[in-house]
Amino acid sequence: MSTDAAHSHSPARAAAGLPWAGYLLGFGLGGFFDGILLHQVLQWHHLLSAVESSAVQDIRVQILADGLFHAAMYVVAAGGLWLLWRSRRRFAEPGADRLLFANALIGFGVWHILDGVLSHWILGIHRIRMDSATPLLWDLLWFVVFGVAVVAAGWRLRRGGGGGGGRAAPVALALAVLIAGPVAALPPPGVTTVMVLFKPGTTAPDVFAAVAAVDGRTVWQDPSGQLWAIDLGEQGNPTALYRHGALLVSNTLLPTGCLDWFRT
Repeated sequence: MSTDAAHSHSPARAAAGLPWAGYLLGFGLGGFFDGILLHQVLQWHHLLSAVESSAVQDIRVQILADGLFHAAMYVVAAGGLWLLWRSRRRFAEPGADRLLFANALIGFGVWHILDGVLSHWILGIHRIRMDSATPLLWDLLWFVVFGVAVVAAGWRLRRGGGGGGGRAAPVALALAVLIAGPVAALPPPGVTTVMVLFKPGTTAPDVFAAVAAVDGRTVWQDPSGQLWAIDLGEQGNPTALYRHGALLVSNTLLPTGCLDWFRT
């Protein structure tokens, strides 16, 4: 094989060990983007907002569903980071950075396409904007802008060829995931009230003892007595509640998702 021919195939060889790292990292970032922007910032929907079953509308079920959603995104992102680390020897090969970034764009767009088709239209578990009089319009807008258009951009970038090697794209993607993951599990800055789901069988005296142990105060509780809103103050440590019977706490770096933004 000639030198020119070998050189022309080097981008493909460089991409061989990286495509799934890019796909998974992009897919995970798509989920984090959805959780941060739509669940937390805009508060337009939660995972099971459109499910009308009384059992599913139980706020505890809603919280657990959002928590599982974020946990799944962490698993996907962790898989992408692991594959990225395994492929680190290929970073310097020509075209590796371009193809990695292109695959990440495709993964990001695929997330929104799957979310639109499965969650919005087939399963009907939520819509992009639950309070809109024209939910289909918002679904289609999101589907095109963040799904189809991003996949097309990634595909075009991938087909363009060329590009150099280096660590810029891998490092940028890894940092994006490592930052977005924790942010997806945190409430906005300045929020001191956390939503706490206690283990089944936890009594009110147990909860009050837990609140006292973290120097907090109770703000609200649901009729079941398992879900409580607790104000921890500026210096409160929400993770300490896990030592006192908490099953899920919203203001931690655990996959509890959007507990602070559930409307009751």
